[in-house]
Amino acid sequence: MPKLLVNGVELHYESAGRGPETVVFSHGLLMSGEMFREQVRHLSGRYRVIAYDHRGQGRSEVSRRGYGMDDLAEDAAALIEGLGAAPCHFAGLSMGGFVGMRLAARRPELLRSLVLLETSAEPEAPANVPRYRTLNRAVRLLGARAVADKVMPILFGRTFLSDPAREALRAEWRGHLRGLRRSIHRAVTGVIERRGVVEELPRIALPTLVLVGDEDVATPLAKAERIQAGIPGARLVRIPAAGHSSSVENPAAVNAALDAFLGALPRA
Repeated sequence: MPKLLVNGVELHYESAGRGPETVVFSHGLLMSGEMFREQVRHLSGRYRVIAYDHRGQGRSEVSRRGYGMDDLAEDAAALIEGLGAAPCHFAGLSMGGFVGMRLAARRPELLRSLVLLETSAEPEAPANVPRYRTLNRAVRLLGARAVADKVMPILFGRTFLSDPAREALRAEWRGHLRGLRRSIHRAVTGVIERRGVVEELPRIALPTLVLVGDEDVATPLAKAERIQAGIPGARLVRIPAAGHSSSVENPAAVNAALDAFLGALPRA
């Protein structure tokens, strides 16, 4: 299991493929780099592709203290530099998108382009905070198994959740959620308490693609549209039959959107 020590914690990452350009994938809250395995498989014939796990999630080391989105952005910058991946195409979903926007605004020399999937530039909606804090307290007291079934409809759309042909994949991700360490509460707290970066969006001067699942209830279309409006020249693509985890729910559509976006950029 390849790991890299950054900012005092070991981050797990997977690297596949070879090419003159690198694509780095950054996952959403409660998930891991595994949520991009179909994208890694699809792109690795043409690019070097890296998918990593945030501190305290997946197979990365558990941080002994709390951390916020700025900490995760610093981790991502150190990972990109440590793996010699700069400048890279950075694709972040949800929490990974929080990281990607901070990197693009503050460390643009590390990136070649930016892809944002199912994310928001705003603070957590006040209406969501009490429910998320309640779920977080349950995780700390009872473990993630107690809330996994309640979280599934937040992370996945109705099509994925009701399709009989996807039962095995649903079971895989439900099992992943049930197996989360109780320390995941630190990551959840970081998301709940994050500040927005709306005011930083105009500073992003990189080619940017915004993707949003048309069944996403966590960061719906309106949030994606506000990101598109805030980043000069950003493109917006809706992913059909997908919720908050489009890379898992409709990988073919996500891969097609990535191909069109990356293929139109100047080559390294």
